[in-house]
Amino acid sequence: MSELTDSEPLAVASHGLTKRFHGGQVAVDQLELAVPAGAIYGFLGPNGSGKTTTIRMLLGLIFPTAGHHQLLGAPMPSAAAQVLPRVGALVEGPAFHPYLSGRANLARLDAADRGADPRTGRTRIDAALERVGLLAAAGKRYRNYSLGMRQRLGIAAALLQPRSLLVLDEPTNGLDPQGTREVRHLIAGLGADGITVLLSSHLLSEVEQVCTHVGVMSVGRMVWQGPLAELAAQQRVRVRVDTADPALAGEVLRGLGLAAVAVDEGGASAQLDAAAPEKVSAALVGAGVGVRGFVVDKPRLEDMFVDLTGEGFDVSG
Repeated sequence: MSELTDSEPLAVASHGLTKRFHGGQVAVDQLELAVPAGAIYGFLGPNGSGKTTTIRMLLGLIFPTAGHHQLLGAPMPSAAAQVLPRVGALVEGPAFHPYLSGRANLARLDAADRGADPRTGRTRIDAALERVGLLAAAGKRYRNYSLGMRQRLGIAAALLQPRSLLVLDEPTNGLDPQGTREVRHLIAGLGADGITVLLSSHLLSEVEQVCTHVGVMSVGRMVWQGPLAELAAQQRVRVRVDTADPALAGEVLRGLGLAAVAVDEGGASAQLDAAAPEKVSAALVGAGVGVRGFVVDKPRLEDMFVDLTGEGFDVSG
């Protein structure tokens, strides 16, 4: 597991965080969560891994059995009154009045916020709607919003006040590709503006595209966390050549000192490590291997996830 330096500021940190339900079931077990300030942190795990329970504990919706945590450098729950106004959250989907417009729904939420200044409400609501690309549809009734628009309105609700941390639990759940792209671009923009985003998601391809860091949960425990680039660097990259002469291709790969050479009837493959792909290709051609195809196979996040957890990804995680 990647280790964060002591000097690196953390937006979310937990120490020994544990949740045991009645009957003895341990949902979260000694969790050491470390979300760097300014990161877009992908929080991953199969069904039953403890992600949603962790998020509920972080936000004070349920209390831990043991351990403690901090949000934005302050201890929770003792500093909740000071910290939570700087934290926006979208947990288990937005809930709005279907007969009201997007703007009217946000106005109701803003009016219920004791910390919100009613004199600036209209300005802040319009700013939040513009931030998520819904200003033009602000007068449209919520029931006529697409799924992507509804999710974006939920994020707008979390942005009615200035936020330093945004916690999103499955913000693309149930969305079509267009809606998913809309939310992905929005999250990337929030991260670019310096807001820390803790993103729980089952769409590994989306996490790969938008997240800077990842944490992988399995059976209530954190099995890996750190920069996404560092996780990718730990994986073995392989090269494969398709050819009518797989035996010769295998000999060339071994001659180059590549490890884990495998030969089959369609070609040969090997672990690339530090070897340059272009030099491998040139050596094959130089040795008379008829190259039909040459592929550098970099592991996907899905492959890394399976390696870490030993199981596939369940979308209901």
